[in-house]
Amino acid sequence: MTLLAVNGGSPIRSQQWPLWPAPAPGALDALNEVLHSGRWAISGPYQGKQSFERRFAAAFAEFHGIGHCVPTSSGTASLMVALEACGVGAGDEVIIPGLTWVANASTVAGVNAVPVPVDVDPRTLCLDPAAVERAITPRTAAIVVVHLYSAVADLDALTAIAERHDIPLIEDCAQAHGARYRDRRVGTFGAFGTFSMQHSKVLTSGEGGAVITGDPALSRRAEHLRADGRTYTPDEPAVGEMELAQTAELMGSNRCLSEFQAALLLAQLELLDEQNDRRRANAALLDEGLGALGIQPQVSSPGTTERTYYEWAGRISDDGIGQIGVERIAATVAAELSGAAIYASYPPMNHNRLYRPATRSRFNGVPGLDLTGYPLPVAEDAGQRVVTIHHSALLGDESDMKDIVRAFEKVFTNHRELRG
Repeated sequence: MTLLAVNGGSPIRSQQWPLWPAPAPGALDALNEVLHSGRWAISGPYQGKQSFERRFAAAFAEFHGIGHCVPTSSGTASLMVALEACGVGAGDEVIIPGLTWVANASTVAGVNAVPVPVDVDPRTLCLDPAAVERAITPRTAAIVVVHLYSAVADLDALTAIAERHDIPLIEDCAQAHGARYRDRRVGTFGAFGTFSMQHSKVLTSGEGGAVITGDPALSRRAEHLRADGRTYTPDEPAVGEMELAQTAELMGSNRCLSEFQAALLLAQLELLDEQNDRRRANAALLDEGLGALGIQPQVSSPGTTERTYYEWAGRISDDGIGQIGVERIAATVAAELSGAAIYASYPPMNHNRLYRPATRSRFNGVPGLDLTGYPLPVAEDAGQRVVTIHHSALLGDESDMKDIVRAFEKVFTNHRELRG
Protein backbone atom coordinates (compact mmCIF):
# COMPACT_ATOMS: atom_id res chain seq x y z
CA MET A 1 0.00 0.00 0.00
CA THR A 2 1.06 3.59 -0.65
CA LEU A 3 0.62 6.08 2.17
CA LEU A 4 -2.09 8.65 1.45
CA ALA A 5 -1.08 12.31 1.17
CA VAL A 6 -3.35 13.25 4.08
CA ASN A 7 -1.25 10.90 6.22
CA GLY A 8 2.11 12.24 5.04
CA GLY A 9 2.56 10.25 1.83
CA SER A 10 3.55 11.68 -1.54
CA PRO A 11 0.61 13.07 -3.51
CA ILE A 12 -0.29 11.87 -6.99
CA ARG A 13 0.25 15.37 -8.35
CA SER A 14 2.19 18.46 -7.28
CA GLN A 15 1.54 20.86 -10.19
CA GLN A 16 -1.31 23.34 -10.05
CA TRP A 17 -4.60 23.16 -11.91
CA PRO A 18 -5.86 25.67 -14.51
CA LEU A 19 -6.60 28.95 -12.74
CA TRP A 20 -10.22 30.03 -12.60
CA PRO A 21 -11.50 32.59 -13.40
CA ALA A 22 -9.26 33.18 -16.40
CA PRO A 23 -9.62 36.47 -18.30
CA ALA A 24 -10.55 36.44 -21.99
CA PRO A 25 -8.07 38.11 -24.38
CA GLY A 26 -10.20 41.26 -24.69
CA ALA A 27 -11.13 41.57 -21.01
CA LEU A 28 -8.47 44.08 -19.98
CA ASP A 29 -9.20 46.43 -22.88
CA ALA A 30 -12.93 46.28 -22.12
CA LEU A 31 -12.38 47.11 -18.45
CA ASN A 32 -10.05 49.95 -19.35
CA GLU A 33 -12.67 51.36 -21.69
CA VAL A 34 -15.21 51.45 -18.86
CA LEU A 35 -12.68 53.00 -16.51
CA HIS A 36 -12.26 56.02 -18.77
CA SER A 37 -15.80 56.19 -20.14
CA GLY A 38 -17.34 58.46 -17.52
CA ARG A 39 -20.06 55.87 -16.99
CA TRP A 40 -19.64 52.96 -14.58
CA ALA A 41 -23.29 51.88 -14.30
CA ILE A 42 -26.50 51.93 -16.32
CA SER A 43 -27.80 54.41 -13.73
CA GLY A 44 -25.08 56.90 -14.72
CA PRO A 45 -25.60 59.67 -17.30
CA TYR A 46 -25.49 58.67 -20.96
CA GLN A 47 -22.16 59.47 -22.60
CA GLY A 48 -23.04 59.11 -26.28
CA LYS A 49 -22.11 55.42 -26.58
CA GLN A 50 -24.15 52.28 -26.00
CA SER A 51 -23.55 50.90 -22.52
CA PHE A 52 -21.75 47.61 -21.98
CA GLU A 53 -24.83 46.43 -20.13
CA ARG A 54 -27.02 46.81 -23.20
CA ARG A 55 -24.33 45.30 -25.42
CA PHE A 56 -24.02 42.27 -23.15
CA ALA A 57 -27.80 41.93 -22.84
CA ALA A 58 -28.14 41.86 -26.63
CA ALA A 59 -25.28 39.36 -27.03
CA PHE A 60 -26.59 37.05 -24.28
CA ALA A 61 -30.12 37.12 -25.74
CA GLU A 62 -28.72 36.33 -29.20
CA PHE A 63 -26.60 33.52 -27.74
CA HIS A 64 -29.82 31.93 -26.47
CA GLY A 65 -31.93 32.74 -29.52
CA ILE A 66 -34.44 34.63 -27.39
CA GLY A 67 -35.84 38.12 -27.46
CA HIS A 68 -34.93 39.66 -24.12
CA CYS A 69 -32.18 39.70 -21.48
CA VAL A 70 -32.09 41.85 -18.35
CA PRO A 71 -28.73 41.79 -16.51
CA THR A 72 -28.82 41.72 -12.71
CA SER A 73 -26.38 42.08 -9.84
CA SER A 74 -26.32 38.38 -8.92
CA GLY A 75 -27.91 35.02 -9.55
CA THR A 76 -30.00 35.50 -6.44
CA ALA A 77 -31.21 38.82 -7.81
CA SER A 78 -32.09 37.19 -11.13
CA LEU A 79 -34.23 34.54 -9.43
CA MET A 80 -35.88 37.13 -7.20
CA VAL A 81 -36.68 39.33 -10.21
CA ALA A 82 -38.10 36.35 -12.12
CA LEU A 83 -40.29 35.26 -9.22
CA GLU A 84 -41.70 38.74 -8.65
CA ALA A 85 -42.17 39.38 -12.36
CA CYS A 86 -44.28 36.21 -12.46
CA GLY A 87 -46.44 37.58 -9.65
CA VAL A 88 -45.13 35.40 -6.82
CA GLY A 89 -45.67 37.01 -3.44
CA ALA A 90 -46.75 36.67 0.17
CA GLY A 91 -48.02 33.24 1.14
CA ASP A 92 -47.55 31.68 -2.28
CA GLU A 93 -45.85 28.29 -2.58
CA VAL A 94 -42.91 27.77 -4.91
CA ILE A 95 -41.71 24.27 -5.73
CA ILE A 96 -37.91 23.94 -5.69
CA PRO A 97 -35.52 20.96 -5.90
CA GLY A 98 -34.61 19.22 -2.67
CA LEU A 99 -30.99 19.14 -3.84
CA THR A 100 -29.55 22.49 -4.85
CA TRP A 101 -27.70 25.53 -3.54
CA VAL A 102 -29.40 27.18 -0.56
CA ALA A 103 -30.25 30.37 -2.50
CA ASN A 104 -33.18 28.62 -4.17
CA ALA A 105 -34.95 28.35 -0.83
CA SER A 106 -33.76 31.61 0.73
CA THR A 107 -34.70 33.63 -2.37
CA VAL A 108 -38.23 32.23 -2.35
CA ALA A 109 -38.50 33.22 1.31
CA GLY A 110 -37.05 36.60 0.36
CA VAL A 111 -40.09 37.41 -1.80
CA ASN A 112 -42.34 36.42 1.16
CA ALA A 113 -43.30 33.13 -0.44
CA VAL A 114 -42.92 29.59 0.92
CA PRO A 115 -40.34 27.19 -0.58
CA VAL A 116 -41.61 23.64 -1.09
CA PRO A 117 -38.68 21.26 -1.69
CA VAL A 118 -39.43 18.10 -3.65
CA ASP A 119 -37.20 15.14 -4.34
CA VAL A 120 -34.93 14.68 -7.32
CA ASP A 121 -34.39 11.98 -9.91
CA PRO A 122 -31.64 9.60 -8.68
CA ARG A 123 -29.80 9.59 -12.02
CA THR A 124 -30.01 13.26 -13.06
CA LEU A 125 -30.20 14.78 -9.55
CA CYS A 126 -32.67 17.30 -11.02
CA LEU A 127 -36.35 17.78 -10.18
CA ASP A 128 -38.39 14.58 -10.32
CA PRO A 129 -41.51 15.46 -12.40
CA ALA A 130 -43.65 12.93 -10.54
CA ALA A 131 -42.69 14.51 -7.22
CA VAL A 132 -43.52 17.95 -8.62
CA GLU A 133 -46.96 16.77 -9.68
CA ARG A 134 -47.67 15.45 -6.20
CA ALA A 135 -46.54 18.69 -4.55
CA ILE A 136 -48.84 21.05 -6.49
CA THR A 137 -51.58 22.69 -4.40
CA PRO A 138 -53.95 25.61 -5.04
CA ARG A 139 -51.27 27.87 -3.50
CA THR A 140 -48.51 26.82 -5.93
CA ALA A 141 -47.47 29.98 -7.78
CA ALA A 142 -44.29 28.83 -9.56
CA ILE A 143 -41.98 25.88 -10.20
CA VAL A 144 -38.23 26.52 -10.13
CA VAL A 145 -36.19 23.86 -11.91
CA VAL A 146 -32.41 23.76 -11.47
CA HIS A 147 -30.19 22.19 -14.10
CA LEU A 148 -27.76 20.83 -11.54
CA TYR A 149 -24.00 20.20 -11.90
CA SER A 150 -23.92 18.91 -15.48
CA ALA A 151 -27.43 17.62 -16.09
CA VAL A 152 -30.47 19.12 -17.74
CA ALA A 153 -33.78 18.36 -16.06
CA ASP A 154 -36.65 16.61 -17.84
CA LEU A 155 -38.01 19.72 -19.53
CA ASP A 156 -40.54 17.77 -21.59
CA ALA A 157 -42.32 16.57 -18.47
CA LEU A 158 -41.85 19.74 -16.44
CA THR A 159 -43.12 22.12 -19.12
CA ALA A 160 -46.14 19.85 -19.64
CA ILE A 161 -46.92 19.93 -15.91
CA ALA A 162 -46.52 23.71 -15.76
CA GLU A 163 -48.78 24.23 -18.78
CA ARG A 164 -51.41 21.79 -17.54
CA HIS A 165 -51.68 23.58 -14.19
CA ASP A 166 -51.12 27.07 -15.63
CA ILE A 167 -48.12 27.63 -13.34
CA PRO A 168 -45.02 29.53 -14.53
CA LEU A 169 -41.87 27.46 -14.87
CA ILE A 170 -38.62 29.28 -14.04
CA GLU A 171 -35.36 27.67 -15.16
CA ASP A 172 -32.41 28.24 -12.84
CA CYS A 173 -29.50 27.90 -15.26
CA ALA A 174 -26.77 29.08 -12.87
CA GLN A 175 -24.89 25.84 -13.56
CA ALA A 176 -25.87 25.33 -17.19
CA HIS A 177 -24.67 28.25 -19.32
CA GLY A 178 -24.78 27.03 -22.91
CA ALA A 179 -26.45 23.64 -22.39
CA ARG A 180 -29.01 22.52 -24.95
CA TYR A 181 -32.20 20.48 -24.70
CA ARG A 182 -33.79 19.33 -27.95
CA ASP A 183 -31.33 21.65 -29.70
CA ARG A 184 -32.55 24.73 -27.78
CA ARG A 185 -30.48 26.50 -25.15
CA VAL A 186 -31.73 25.91 -21.63
CA GLY A 187 -33.35 28.97 -20.11
CA THR A 188 -35.68 29.35 -23.11
CA PHE A 189 -38.32 26.79 -22.07
CA GLY A 190 -39.88 28.51 -19.06
CA ALA A 191 -41.32 31.94 -18.42
CA PHE A 192 -37.80 32.98 -17.45
CA GLY A 193 -34.32 31.56 -17.52
CA THR A 194 -32.16 32.85 -14.66
CA PHE A 195 -28.36 32.87 -14.54
CA SER A 196 -25.60 33.47 -12.01
CA MET A 197 -22.23 34.89 -13.05
CA GLN A 198 -20.66 34.36 -9.63
CA HIS A 199 -16.93 33.61 -9.34
CA SER A 200 -17.17 29.83 -9.73
CA LYS A 201 -19.53 29.76 -12.74
CA VAL A 202 -18.49 28.84 -16.30
CA LEU A 203 -19.37 32.41 -17.34
CA THR A 204 -18.34 34.84 -14.64
CA SER A 205 -17.69 38.46 -13.76
CA GLY A 206 -17.00 37.70 -10.09
CA GLU A 207 -20.62 38.43 -9.24
CA GLY A 208 -23.54 39.13 -11.53
CA GLY A 209 -26.56 37.54 -13.13
CA ALA A 210 -29.20 37.82 -15.83
CA VAL A 211 -32.76 36.85 -16.66
CA ILE A 212 -33.87 35.94 -20.17
CA THR A 213 -37.39 35.64 -21.55
CA GLY A 214 -39.28 35.59 -24.81
CA ASP A 215 -42.13 37.63 -23.34
CA PRO A 216 -41.74 41.41 -23.79
CA ALA A 217 -44.20 42.17 -20.97
CA LEU A 218 -42.26 39.99 -18.52
CA SER A 219 -39.01 41.57 -19.67
CA ARG A 220 -40.40 45.05 -19.00
CA ARG A 221 -41.48 43.99 -15.52
CA ALA A 222 -38.00 42.57 -14.90
CA GLU A 223 -36.40 45.86 -15.99
CA HIS A 224 -38.50 47.80 -13.48
CA LEU A 225 -37.89 45.32 -10.66
CA ARG A 226 -34.11 45.48 -10.95
CA ALA A 227 -33.73 49.28 -11.43
CA ASP A 228 -35.86 50.90 -8.70
CA GLY A 229 -38.93 51.05 -10.90
CA ARG A 230 -37.15 52.45 -13.95
CA THR A 231 -36.79 51.08 -17.47
CA TYR A 232 -34.84 51.99 -20.59
CA THR A 233 -35.98 55.15 -22.37
CA PRO A 234 -37.60 54.41 -25.76
CA ASP A 235 -35.25 56.82 -27.57
CA GLU A 236 -31.54 57.50 -27.30
CA PRO A 237 -31.03 60.18 -24.64
CA ALA A 238 -28.87 63.25 -25.05
CA VAL A 239 -25.38 63.18 -23.58
CA GLY A 240 -25.60 63.82 -19.85
CA GLU A 241 -29.22 62.68 -19.58
CA MET A 242 -30.42 59.49 -17.88
CA GLU A 243 -31.11 56.36 -19.91
CA LEU A 244 -33.51 55.00 -17.30
CA ALA A 245 -37.01 56.48 -17.37
CA GLN A 246 -39.07 56.80 -14.18
CA THR A 247 -42.34 55.30 -15.37
CA ALA A 248 -43.88 54.55 -11.93
CA GLU A 249 -45.42 51.40 -13.43
CA LEU A 250 -43.89 49.04 -10.89
CA MET A 251 -41.84 49.60 -7.75
CA GLY A 252 -38.46 47.88 -7.83
CA SER A 253 -35.11 47.69 -6.08
CA ASN A 254 -31.53 48.32 -7.18
CA ARG A 255 -30.24 45.02 -8.52
CA CYS A 256 -28.27 46.38 -11.48
CA LEU A 257 -25.06 45.03 -12.94
CA SER A 258 -22.10 47.44 -13.10
CA GLU A 259 -20.51 48.43 -16.40
CA PHE A 260 -17.29 46.72 -15.32
CA GLN A 261 -19.09 43.41 -14.87
CA ALA A 262 -21.01 43.77 -18.12
CA ALA A 263 -17.81 44.54 -20.05
CA LEU A 264 -16.09 41.52 -18.54
CA LEU A 265 -19.03 39.23 -19.36
CA LEU A 266 -19.16 40.44 -22.95
CA ALA A 267 -15.51 39.46 -23.38
CA GLN A 268 -15.85 36.15 -21.52
CA LEU A 269 -18.92 35.12 -23.53
CA GLU A 270 -16.77 34.78 -26.64
CA LEU A 271 -14.90 31.85 -25.04
CA LEU A 272 -17.85 30.02 -23.54
CA ASP A 273 -18.63 27.52 -26.30
CA GLU A 274 -14.97 26.61 -26.81
CA GLN A 275 -14.42 26.10 -23.08
CA ASN A 276 -17.60 24.04 -22.77
CA ASP A 277 -16.42 21.80 -25.61
CA ARG A 278 -13.17 21.13 -23.77
CA ARG A 279 -14.98 20.36 -20.52
CA ARG A 280 -17.30 17.89 -22.27
CA ALA A 281 -14.38 16.04 -23.84
CA ASN A 282 -12.58 15.73 -20.52
CA ALA A 283 -15.78 14.77 -18.71
CA ALA A 284 -16.11 11.80 -21.08
CA LEU A 285 -12.64 10.66 -19.98
CA LEU A 286 -13.70 10.89 -16.34
CA ASP A 287 -16.92 9.00 -17.08
CA GLU A 288 -14.83 6.13 -18.38
CA GLY A 289 -12.00 6.20 -15.86
CA LEU A 290 -14.00 6.86 -12.70
CA GLY A 291 -16.83 4.64 -13.91
CA ALA A 292 -14.34 1.75 -14.00
CA LEU A 293 -13.71 2.40 -10.29
CA GLY A 294 -17.39 2.02 -9.48
CA ILE A 295 -18.37 5.70 -9.44
CA GLN A 296 -21.62 6.16 -11.33
CA PRO A 297 -21.52 9.40 -13.36
CA GLN A 298 -24.50 11.73 -13.22
CA VAL A 299 -26.59 11.45 -16.37
CA SER A 300 -28.68 14.08 -18.12
CA SER A 301 -32.30 13.79 -19.20
CA PRO A 302 -32.91 12.00 -22.53
CA GLY A 303 -33.76 15.22 -24.40
CA THR A 304 -30.33 16.70 -23.71
CA THR A 305 -28.37 17.51 -26.86
CA GLU A 306 -25.44 19.35 -25.26
CA ARG A 307 -24.30 19.33 -21.64
CA THR A 308 -22.52 22.04 -19.70
CA TYR A 309 -20.17 20.85 -16.96
CA TYR A 310 -20.23 23.18 -13.99
CA GLU A 311 -19.29 20.16 -11.90
CA TRP A 312 -18.57 16.59 -12.91
CA ALA A 313 -20.67 14.57 -10.45
CA GLY A 314 -20.70 10.86 -9.62
CA ARG A 315 -22.17 8.55 -7.00
CA ILE A 316 -19.73 6.45 -4.97
CA SER A 317 -20.91 2.86 -4.71
CA ASP A 318 -22.35 1.69 -1.42
CA ASP A 319 -19.80 -1.08 -0.86
CA GLY A 320 -18.02 -0.08 2.30
CA ILE A 321 -15.84 2.60 0.72
CA GLY A 322 -18.88 4.84 0.59
CA GLN A 323 -19.40 4.31 4.30
CA ILE A 324 -16.27 6.34 5.01
CA GLY A 325 -18.20 9.48 4.16
CA VAL A 326 -18.18 11.43 0.91
CA GLU A 327 -16.79 14.60 2.51
CA ARG A 328 -13.77 12.72 3.83
CA ILE A 329 -13.22 10.96 0.52
CA ALA A 330 -13.41 14.27 -1.39
CA ALA A 331 -10.91 15.94 0.94
CA THR A 332 -8.55 12.96 0.72
CA VAL A 333 -8.64 12.90 -3.08
CA ALA A 334 -8.13 16.69 -3.20
CA ALA A 335 -4.99 16.28 -1.07
CA GLU A 336 -3.62 13.87 -3.69
CA LEU A 337 -4.23 16.49 -6.40
CA SER A 338 -2.65 19.68 -5.06
CA GLY A 339 -5.91 20.87 -3.58
CA ALA A 340 -8.08 20.41 -6.66
CA ALA A 341 -11.67 21.56 -6.18
CA ILE A 342 -13.28 18.24 -5.26
CA TYR A 343 -16.29 18.36 -2.97
CA ALA A 344 -19.22 16.44 -1.60
CA SER A 345 -22.63 17.13 -3.09
CA TYR A 346 -24.88 19.81 -1.69
CA PRO A 347 -26.74 18.65 1.42
CA PRO A 348 -30.48 18.03 1.00
CA MET A 349 -32.56 21.14 1.54
CA ASN A 350 -34.30 19.68 4.58
CA HIS A 351 -30.91 19.46 6.35
CA ASN A 352 -29.10 22.44 4.85
CA ARG A 353 -27.32 24.31 7.65
CA LEU A 354 -27.28 27.53 5.60
CA TYR A 355 -31.06 27.65 5.40
CA ARG A 356 -32.00 29.12 8.79
CA PRO A 357 -34.83 31.64 8.46
CA ALA A 358 -35.29 31.67 12.24
CA THR A 359 -31.99 33.57 12.54
CA ARG A 360 -33.51 36.62 10.80
CA SER A 361 -36.21 38.65 12.50
CA ARG A 362 -38.01 39.45 9.24
CA PHE A 363 -39.09 35.79 9.04
CA ASN A 364 -40.29 35.49 12.65
CA GLY A 365 -43.81 34.10 12.73
CA VAL A 366 -43.97 33.37 8.99
CA PRO A 367 -45.58 29.93 8.62
CA GLY A 368 -44.26 27.18 6.38
CA LEU A 369 -40.57 28.15 6.23
CA ASP A 370 -39.29 25.19 8.26
CA LEU A 371 -38.20 22.58 5.71
CA THR A 372 -36.99 19.86 8.08
CA GLY A 373 -40.20 17.86 7.83
CA TYR A 374 -40.05 17.30 4.07
CA PRO A 375 -39.10 13.73 3.07
CA LEU A 376 -36.29 13.85 0.50
CA PRO A 377 -34.77 10.34 0.47
CA VAL A 378 -33.05 10.62 -2.95
CA ALA A 379 -31.57 14.02 -2.13
CA GLU A 380 -30.42 12.71 1.25
CA ASP A 381 -28.72 9.72 -0.37
CA ALA A 382 -27.00 12.03 -2.88
CA GLY A 383 -25.72 14.17 -0.02
CA GLN A 384 -24.03 11.06 1.43
CA ARG A 385 -22.78 9.47 -1.82
CA VAL A 386 -22.19 12.04 -4.56
CA VAL A 387 -18.78 13.61 -5.16
CA THR A 388 -18.20 16.57 -7.50
CA ILE A 389 -15.22 17.95 -9.44
CA HIS A 390 -15.23 21.66 -10.32
CA HIS A 391 -15.15 22.58 -14.01
CA SER A 392 -11.77 24.32 -13.72
CA ALA A 393 -10.12 20.89 -13.58
CA LEU A 394 -11.93 19.99 -16.81
CA LEU A 395 -10.04 22.74 -18.64
CA GLY A 396 -6.89 20.62 -18.40
CA ASP A 397 -5.75 17.87 -20.76
CA GLU A 398 -5.94 14.07 -20.91
CA SER A 399 -3.02 13.63 -18.52
CA ASP A 400 -4.84 15.79 -15.96
CA MET A 401 -7.88 13.53 -16.17
CA LYS A 402 -5.64 10.50 -15.68
CA ASP A 403 -4.26 12.13 -12.52
CA ILE A 404 -7.79 12.49 -11.17
CA VAL A 405 -8.57 8.84 -11.86
CA ARG A 406 -5.27 7.74 -10.28
CA ALA A 407 -6.02 9.80 -7.17
CA PHE A 408 -9.43 8.19 -6.68
CA GLU A 409 -7.92 4.77 -7.32
CA LYS A 410 -5.22 5.38 -4.72
CA VAL A 411 -7.76 6.48 -2.12
CA PHE A 412 -10.04 3.54 -2.81
CA THR A 413 -7.14 1.10 -2.70
CA ASN A 414 -5.87 2.50 0.60
CA HIS A 415 -9.19 3.27 2.20
CA ARG A 416 -8.28 1.34 5.35
CA GLU A 417 -6.02 4.26 6.27
CA LEU A 418 -9.15 6.39 6.54
CA ARG A 419 -10.79 3.93 8.88
CA GLY A 420 -7.98 3.90 11.38
